[in-house]
Amino acid sequence: MKKNLYLALAILGLALPYYFLVSFVVATGPDPGAFVKELFATKISSFFVADLLISAVVFLVYLRPEARRYGMARWWIYVVATLLVGLSFAFPLFLYVRESSVRAARPEASR
Repeated sequence: MKKNLYLALAILGLALPYYFLVSFVVATGPDPGAFVKELFATKISSFFVADLLISAVVFLVYLRPEARRYGMARWWIYVVATLLVGLSFAFPLFLYVRESSVRAARPEASR
């Protein structure tokens, strides 16, 4: 049950942010300067950017040791997913895949 929730959240974390990104690019064109300017346009948007960036760094620090702990191959995919899409996609995707590794490591926990 929890594993399916992680997958649904990963799909939502891919679709929703990209909807807003594509809407922005269609409205303004592919201008990185405008993108950064809009990100930090207000104090509250700056708050969310700072919070998200710190959370992404924490995830990236946590990622490799946790993947190694459960023998998860290709941990770098989640780094790429974080950089290309964002934490809202990479983290639930990681948890989805990690759930299988946790169950394999502890078969009694899957009951």
